[in-house]
Amino acid sequence: MRHHRIACLAFDGMPPFELATVAEVFAVPRPELDVDRWYQFELCAETPGPHRVVGGFDIVVHHGLDRLRYADTVIVPGVADVRRPVSPTVLNALRDACARGARVVSICGGAFALAAAGLLDGKEATTHWRYARLLQERHPEVKVDASVLYVDNGSVITAAGTAAGIDVCLHLVRTDHGADVATRVARRMVVASHREGGQAQFAEHPVGRAPAGDPIGNAMRYALDNLHRRLAVDELAGIAHLSVRQFERRFVDAIGSPPGRWITQQRIRAGAALLEAADQPIDAVAGRVGLTVAGFRRHFREAMGVSPSTYRRQFRP
Repeated sequence: MRHHRIACLAFDGMPPFELATVAEVFAVPRPELDVDRWYQFELCAETPGPHRVVGGFDIVVHHGLDRLRYADTVIVPGVADVRRPVSPTVLNALRDACARGARVVSICGGAFALAAAGLLDGKEATTHWRYARLLQERHPEVKVDASVLYVDNGSVITAAGTAAGIDVCLHLVRTDHGADVATRVARRMVVASHREGGQAQFAEHPVGRAPAGDPIGNAMRYALDNLHRRLAVDELAGIAHLSVRQFERRFVDAIGSPPGRWITQQRIRAGAALLEAADQPIDAVAGRVGLTVAGFRRHFREAMGVSPSTYRRQFRP
């Protein structure tokens, strides 16, 4: 049986990690697995030849986009700049590959190429959490989920940033050859064969801010100083010298979410910092951020995608 052909798209300015991840999973021979139809890896570009990658060194690409015509899987490990348009030649090659039946996969900013080619219309997709809002604004027909590591739509698969490339590549191996083979590949790479949670646990969660001296800003500062106890909306409205109705309306206008939801987000954010910094029991952390143990566990998992104990194992120095 012939090999499963993988075509990986290269471009000037590409980050080497994503490329190395794809090559490590699909370009390394693995005769010890004794698997039929293993992968044949080919690197291709719109213009073959030397391409400069992040870090100041070059890679030499020997194949053009014609390789996409024969590939079983096409992987786009990013784009040169998520704010610039993708070459129409590349977009047409991606459309043709997908129409022919190839599986098309993106990592990180590569989702912008798939979206521009129309391959994500009406589908759920993900990208690096930093670019999720831009992807949604530019392609409103795509259902962007910034909380997950990857989204599998069958023939079109998108992954989040950088290390999520490992997750999606192992997912492809798992899909093609089963969990046992994927686990053996992961062990050889010394990585987890499957990670819990999504990228929400890695994203920055900035504190919403109102202008200095603004009544909403005063209430927010008061709330942040008192996260350890119960905070009612009418109490915060009193700090702001507003009626509850005025306070809620102006809070949403300033921050983008209702005050109750914002307070819960700040409790979880503060709890995450405590989990990283100290060995306090989970119930003590919950109490310090003003939540019951059950409430803290539930809200933490909803926000971060993992349990507090799993988060601590991953991020405790």
